[in-house]
Amino acid sequence: QVQLVESGGGLVQAGGSLRLSCATSGFAFSANVMNWYRQAPGKRREVVAVITAGNSANYADSVKGRFTISRDNAKNTVYLQMNSLKPEDTAVYYCNIIQRGTYYWGQGTQVTVSS
Repeated sequence: QVQLVESGGGLVQAGGSLRLSCATSGFAFSANVMNWYRQAPGKRREVVAVITAGNSANYADSVKGRFTISRDNAKNTVYLQMNSLKPEDTAVYYCNIIQRGTYYWGQGTQVTVSS
């Protein structure tokens, strides 16, 4: 059974940093692409960062140069380091994998950036 558990969200001032974690179980973590999404109030869920099994990373234009995705295969955990946070980064952040066309999500972690 796939399980994804996010943590690390909180309230931070603009310009600050947070590090999100997503602990996983129930699948072959090291072989999977891992994704971070976010959803702001009244907006569609959007992909923020992606990391492949080979550690190649891609980012949404809105976070490039500020966010870094990484993975620890020994801990079955994916991270999202978020620096230079802006109020528009306020959202619920979700960890995600896609297996056989099924999207799996964690419960999300709230990030609030005050101006």
